[in-house]
Amino acid sequence: MARTHGKNAFLFVIVTVALDLLAFGIFIPVVPDFLTEITGKSESETVAISGFLTATFGVVNFLMMPTLGNLSDRFGRRPVLLTSIAVLCIDFLIMGFAHSLFILFIGRALAGLASATYSTASAYIADVTEPENRSRAFGMIGAAFGFGFVFGPVIGGLLGDIHTRLPFFVSAGIAACNFLYGLFVLPESLDKEHRRPFDIKRSNPLGAFTHFAKLPKIAWFLVAVSIFGLAHAVYPGSWNFYGAIRYGWDSQHIGLSLGFVGISSAIVQALLVGPITKKIGPEKAAYVGFSFSVFGMFAMAFAFEGWMAYTVIVMSALSGIANPSLQTMMTSVTPRNAQGELQGAMASLQSLSMIIGPVMMTQILHYFTQPEAPIYFAGANFLLAGTLAAIAMVPLIIGIRSNHDEIQHVVAKATDTPEPT
Repeated sequence: MARTHGKNAFLFVIVTVALDLLAFGIFIPVVPDFLTEITGKSESETVAISGFLTATFGVVNFLMMPTLGNLSDRFGRRPVLLTSIAVLCIDFLIMGFAHSLFILFIGRALAGLASATYSTASAYIADVTEPENRSRAFGMIGAAFGFGFVFGPVIGGLLGDIHTRLPFFVSAGIAACNFLYGLFVLPESLDKEHRRPFDIKRSNPLGAFTHFAKLPKIAWFLVAVSIFGLAHAVYPGSWNFYGAIRYGWDSQHIGLSLGFVGISSAIVQALLVGPITKKIGPEKAAYVGFSFSVFGMFAMAFAFEGWMAYTVIVMSALSGIANPSLQTMMTSVTPRNAQGELQGAMASLQSLSMIIGPVMMTQILHYFTQPEAPIYFAGANFLLAGTLAAIAMVPLIIGIRSNHDEIQHVVAKATDTPEPT
């Protein structure tokens, strides 16, 4: 799958993403209890605060991702990746010792700065794999992402039963080990001849978007990514509170549910993404993934019992086919020396979604679960998310049609079949 000089590096990045998400997933189940402990308010009230904490993460992420992406194109992926992991370790320590909302907001800001890991890892994968193999490679990153969410929330739920703050310190320890592992093992993936000068005009959110606005084919995909990300903010932004409010789940049960999400996602990413994409092509695979996402969100909105939620999780896991297919199509029409910039622009758009999305999802969950709500409906956040995911299919269709010939060229190269005329 990887170029000869990049096989070990590819394995390291997969391990890095898995460990990073393991650390990140550990503290998710305890957030409702943690905020209740600090504020003294109920879960239906603190869910609104949680949305603004997530938005703080998104603001910093949005502002910094293009800069970090451009820095990785100039100085290489390794220093950016290691720095982000180190900052993440500091963030977990801050969260663990926090006794006020102000400190929590500082911690979330640092987490936004540290979240270069995933986007830089994606650029790293683009460096060490050939275009025709990237769907499978990006699928394996998704599998590593799912692996972190298999064990992270489960461990976090168990640790949270011992002490609310224990998951944060365990996460800091994992991040520290991850940093040391990378410091001594990680090679650089971007050769010096493929690096480009740092350009401040392209290293800020507006500069990055202006550059890609000149490439309308990429722009349509980026629009789809941003709206799709807005819809998917329902999971990181409100799932833990959704489970606590709608099903009465404690931190351990929330952790188990997220672990089940991770298992389902890992199975799809590791075993199905590559074969399905190779069989039907990235275009149809993207349609399939988006469709399962829309259907799954609407189904979750009306999952009135906990066992129904688990059924929907299995079905929704197939939406994981969408992102690797979309990544493949975009990286295939982007020059090699701009892969970091592409990933940075994508991360900024997704971060913009994480500014708006969690606030929307948590506020609507808060509004429709209050005693004075005109209609009590704990699934309102997923109803909104399903609508947004459906809207995202419009720019996806336009982008695929605009890039059809180039996408078919990559498919033909991957399968050694003649290109369609």
